[in-house]
Amino acid sequence: QVQFVESGGGLVQAGGSLRLSCAASGIIFSGNAMGWYRQAPGKQREFVARISTGGKTNYADSVKGRFTISRDNAKNTVYLQMNSLKPEDTAVYYCNAVVAGTGDLYKYTNWGQGTQVTVSS
Repeated sequence: QVQFVESGGGLVQAGGSLRLSCAASGIIFSGNAMGWYRQAPGKQREFVARISTGGKTNYADSVKGRFTISRDNAKNTVYLQMNSLKPEDTAVYYCNAVVAGTGDLYKYTNWGQGTQVTVSS
């Protein structure tokens, strides 16, 4: 069965950095584009970043230039390096596969538990 396990979140001051990891199982990892999403309190889940099977990346405008997505197919893991964090980045962060041919549409409905990122001002 498809499973995503996110980790690496925490409490950080504005301007700080965090690196998130997501281990995927039950999918052909190397054959899927992967994405990060986040959900802030009282808001809908939103797209953050995507990496294609070939390593091409795209980002939400709100994180462009600050966040970097990467992947390690040997470990079935996708990463999100977050720099220059802002209080508005506070959210629970999730990963998922991305539907082929789309920029940000998540593929599976069974999300992981997510990892909490809290940025203090």
